[in-house]
Amino acid sequence: MQAIDAFLTEWATAERDGETGTLETLLTSDFTAVGPLGFTLTKQDWLSRHRQGDLDYKAFGLDEIKARQFGEAAVATARINTRGTYQGHPIPDAVRATLTLVSHAGNWKLAIIHMSFIAGTRGAPPIPAARNRPDERSVA
Repeated sequence: MQAIDAFLTEWATAERDGETGTLETLLTSDFTAVGPLGFTLTKQDWLSRHRQGDLDYKAFGLDEIKARQFGEAAVATARINTRGTYQGHPIPDAVRATLTLVSHAGNWKLAIIHMSFIAGTRGAPPIPAARNRPDERSVA
């Protein structure tokens, strides 16, 4: 698991710093990202966020990491804590992510990342109020 932890640290640092050269080597050629609103990004889409200067991280880090290895693949869940902007608009403070890693010639690469909002964090949709939910007892 040390190699997976080291990979995730390297990826998070490259992501925070916008190091597209490093990210290019850390992502598989068919990398796919699924954003918290369900949109998808290819590897080139992911890298272009940095190359075009649209994404500006002031902070980017992983927390609450739980990784499991399955032979040449690994799945990690983590909380991604961020501070920054995309095209001048604030990005969410945190998302929960599932990262799928694959081993290529003994080196880990990120194949898929799927992100979800964390309820109650800045930038996430509001939590529906319990009073707005239909009461099953009042249904006639």
